Amino acid sequence: MSQPNSNMIANPQTGQLPKVKSPEMNDRDFINDALATCKYLTDSLNVAVREASHRELYEEMLQILTETHQSAREMYEVMFRKGWYKLEAEEQQKLQQTYQQFSNYASQFPY
Repeated sequence: MSQPNSNMIANPQTGQLPKVKSPEMNDRDFINDALATCKYLTDSLNVAVREASHRELYEEMLQILTETHQSAREMYEVMFRKGWYKLEAEEQQKLQQTYQQFSNYASQFPY
């Protein structure tokens, strides 16, 4: 029997998911698909907003980008709450090393 990962951050799974996956999509599949779509859209919209040459187009696309980020966050929160999205905690030593590395970079900035 495998040991649970002590670095895993997750809620217990809720809802009735099938033990054996069938070709039909369940609630988790639909939300996961929608979240993946929002991630793809925000990546593309980030580029479009940054490169928009017309002020009104920029503002409209920025609003759409913001709403898409908010939708993605809401779906993530639902999935995490239901135990369908797991995160892995990083070791404190590795966090400290990365922090130190980037702190050292800051000393190289001219301002």
